[in-house]
Order: sequence, then C-alpha cells, then structure tokens
Amino acid sequence: AEALHLMLNCDVSPAQIGAFLIAHRIRRPEPQELAGMLDTYQELGPKLLSGEGQRRPLCFGMPFDGRNRTAPIYPLTTLILLSAGQPVVLQGGKRMPIKFGITTHELFRALDLNLQGLTMEQVQRGFLQNGIAFIYQPNHFPLADNLNSYRNEIGKRSTIASMELMWTAHQGEHLLISGFVHPPTE
Repeated sequence: AEALHLMLNCDVSPAQIGAFLIAHRIRRPEPQELAGMLDTYQELGPKLLSGEGQRRPLCFGMPFDGRNRTAPIYPLTTLILLSAGQPVVLQGGKRMPIKFGITTHELFRALDLNLQGLTMEQVQRGFLQNGIAFIYQPNHFPLADNLNSYRNEIGKRSTIASMELMWTAHQGEHLLISGFVHPPTE
C-alpha cells in the first residue's frame, strides 16, 4: 500500500518505481500486498456510488484487453445485462502496454456508444439514470494512468495490472467479475 501510494503520488524517483515494478513482477505479489494496493486505489481513485434502491451492480475487472485478433464478448454481455435492468460498472483506458490490444472504449464506439470524455459527475449521473458506468482511467484516475510509461518501458505485465483485475471504483455492495487470464495470477 505504501509503495503504490508513493508511486502514484510521484514521491519516489523513476528508477525506484521501475525497480519496484520489475522486482514485484519477478517475485510475484503476495495476497496481502495486492490487498494493500487495492486499498491505495480505493483511497486515491475515483468513487462511484449506487443510488438508493438500485440493484447491486456487476463490476467487470477487465480493464485492459490484450486481444488484437478477436474481440471479447463483455460489451455485448453488458448490453444484455442492462436490458435486463442489471447495473454494470466497467473500467478501461487507452491501449495499454505491453499488448496494446483493443480497448473497451473502442468496442463500445463500434456499437455507436461513446463512453469516453465524460466527467466523473456525468459518469455518476449516467450510472444512476441508465445503470452503466465506464471509468476511463486517463480522465478519472490520472494518478494511475501516469504509471503507464513505466509499464511500457518494463515490457512485462506488472503487478499493478494484476491488482486492477480486482479493483473497481464502485463503493458499496457489488459483485466483481475479475478477468483473470494467467494461472499465476489466478
């Protein structure tokens, strides 16, 4: 928790950030370390709240997709869930190092839905009115987005990427659906 807090707030040098991320990648994080990192994201990240009487949302912990030859089905799953009155929270950003695959935003744009460029207040209002929220990291969590250059330079998936599979901006009761893809992460 403390290390991630220092990195997000740029209270350590770039060399220290890189060394930490590389060392953590090699060693693999312990569950209590991931829990501490989640606490830091929850403290410093955006916050989304359900409305009174709103159903418990499904929060998809699949922020960055490395696919470039196939498309995931969660955008269509999201639309089906919304049509059944089930609130959904998504997160994502720009094409993410190291795979630079298609993004959540691009998939929804292909369906003629633009979920990027909204303020957090607009996201909150849209979530309460329509049951969908898309937390766009560059706009809503720039502290975390600032670490992307390190992810690119390291050239390997960092511990932060594993932690982001378990994070959501939603505060309160929800069901988190994590997008684990590798046995060590599971």
